[in-house]
Amino acid sequence: MRVRAVRDYRSQYANPIRLARGEAVMVGERDTEWPAFAWTTTADGNAGWAPVDWLQTRDDGSAVALRDYSAQELDVQAGDTLAVARQLGGWYWCTRADGRSGWLPARDLQPINETTSEETSA
Repeated sequence: MRVRAVRDYRSQYANPIRLARGEAVMVGERDTEWPAFAWTTTADGNAGWAPVDWLQTRDDGSAVALRDYSAQELDVQAGDTLAVARQLGGWYWCTRADGRSGWLPARDLQPINETTSEETSA
């Protein structure tokens, strides 16, 4: 799927959290705006939002990552055209024409109709 950015977006985190499959982490509060994500802290102290469905939680507040994950966000300008690889909790993993990839909120993107190259209503 291809999308077009409808507004500028700038990454919110200078050091986004990254998880490796099998990595043990601590899980905190769920995000109220994006409930598919919880505040997660790695063993080295890096913290950020990680998808709850990709964590196997334990009773003590810890969890194990079920797959690799990066919270890397993508800087875009309104009008940029992007390729979407996956969706997760209201966010899309997108790739720009220059090859850079990262997450963008779906609300800032508009699908492009591949057959006519025209935008469709979201």
